[in-house]
Amino acid sequence: MWFSEFTPQGLNDRPKNHMGAFLDIQFTVVGIDSLTATMPVNERTHQPAGILHGGASVVLAETLGSVASYMCIDPEKYIAVGLEVNANHLRPVKSGLVTGICKPLHIGAKTHIWEIKIYNDKGKMNCVSRLTVAIINKPQ
Repeated sequence: MWFSEFTPQGLNDRPKNHMGAFLDIQFTVVGIDSLTATMPVNERTHQPAGILHGGASVVLAETLGSVASYMCIDPEKYIAVGLEVNANHLRPVKSGLVTGICKPLHIGAKTHIWEIKIYNDKGKMNCVSRLTVAIINKPQ
């Protein structure tokens, strides 16, 4: 499924000037048809009530899906850009790590659709998200 060989370390070594790095999102598993990453639940990802901010969950989901789309395309010819994202927040998380697992629902020539399920430290799903990514020609 992937355009070339990828490792979690290689993905984590990308430049750090982006939202995912600010929230300390770390890729942990590159599967045959999945991508997994973690994100700490702390003062950077809390909302004022002291629980995981829904927007932080969406950042994790969009990071996973966008990177997964990038991994499916020829980066010399194309770029992957988010087109639509939605999320359902199922339960609060106060601390620890959340783990997102991204799997494809559709991999087409011009659009990719990803399902991202996010789990708390106890393995309970706290968010489910879907991301649509547009595949466009790389600007010259």
